[in-house]
Amino acid sequence: MGKGEELTTTKYLIHAQITANGIVEKPDVVGAVFGQTEGLLSNDLDLRELQRTGRIGRIQVNIHSNSGRAKGEIVIPSSLDRVETAILAASLETINRVGPCEAEIKTLKVEDVRAVKREQVVNRAKEIYKNMVESVGPASMKMIEEVREAMRVHEISEYGDDRLPAGPSIHTSDAIIVVEGRSDVLNLLKYGIKNTVAVEGVSVPHSIGELSKKRTTTAFVDGDRGGELILKELLQIGDVDYITRAPKGKEVEDLEKDEVLIALRDKVPTAQFLASHNILNESNGNHKRDNNKKFQNRNSKRHQKFTPREEVAPEPVIEDDEVTLMKDMLREFEGTGSGAILDEALNMTKEVEVENIYEEIKNIDGTADSVIFDGVISQRLVDVASEKGIKKLVAFKSMNIVKKPHEVKLITID
Repeated sequence: MGKGEELTTTKYLIHAQITANGIVEKPDVVGAVFGQTEGLLSNDLDLRELQRTGRIGRIQVNIHSNSGRAKGEIVIPSSLDRVETAILAASLETINRVGPCEAEIKTLKVEDVRAVKREQVVNRAKEIYKNMVESVGPASMKMIEEVREAMRVHEISEYGDDRLPAGPSIHTSDAIIVVEGRSDVLNLLKYGIKNTVAVEGVSVPHSIGELSKKRTTTAFVDGDRGGELILKELLQIGDVDYITRAPKGKEVEDLEKDEVLIALRDKVPTAQFLASHNILNESNGNHKRDNNKKFQNRNSKRHQKFTPREEVAPEPVIEDDEVTLMKDMLREFEGTGSGAILDEALNMTKEVEVENIYEEIKNIDGTADSVIFDGVISQRLVDVASEKGIKKLVAFKSMNIVKKPHEVKLITID
């Protein structure tokens, strides 16, 4: 885009190349453009009228001759819309003579002037921002941090009747992180972790225990004696799947981002943690020993290498022919993005769309035995199916299932 081009109201620049079998001048080219497009298009797209009303700018021609032939470029500024500009650009290619010479015009491109301006704005904004950052003093940085802290506080929500501090995703996330206090929630929120809830003290609220039984739960406690006490209490009343701790002597609220991410990455299953840490020791009495055994039993299927061999009640087995039948039914839904709710006799009671499958299961009111659909079984679907008494979920595959209720059977193609 040249410096001399009209850019006041211009939206697009039409760039075209002209070649002529003879020597022609700029006035010859401009005259051919006006003359040979006249009457070709509707009156609304007549070049003379468009230029008179300022909807196209001055036609610019840069042409030079060599060895008896002329070659150059035509640039036409346009404030028309995209479609009208494209039509105008195409009409230039109908010109076949300039003055006494045969000629050919080829439209090379239509340049969006506004895109160029946006790029200039972005580049300039980067420069301005860089200068602002370099010029910000300690006092200004403190003000900025205060504003950010206020925004984080604004994002905090509450959970349960106890109005426990929690991240904004606590009500919707399939997995939760239980921490000690409000400051821990704020610190994790600063790093984009929004599925947290705080117990607010050594006495863990009953609502946290109930929530942990419905979600995949990670306990993230301080690396001190207080964190150990809270963890003991949480293990007694809740259903914790994973445990991680801040580095020894540190608190979650003081951790930097990399320390938080490392701690969450290195979380371990509860049974493994209890096997390697003397959290629930003998001095805590028989109740806590029983609690230790409960967590080992609950995780025995997923973490057999960390727990003693114990006899587990066999899961009800669906006959092979029924599994085959349901897989055959599933294949009928392949690629449809839909599914069905079935009764005990495998009769379809309702056809559903996969995108609404969670709400459909949640709203089941009656005798439903199975749900079959063209999709993926998630932990969220397993949980709501268990609540509604669904016995079988049938889909092409399952993903990230951590807690599978004993009464729900998952049937997948793979």
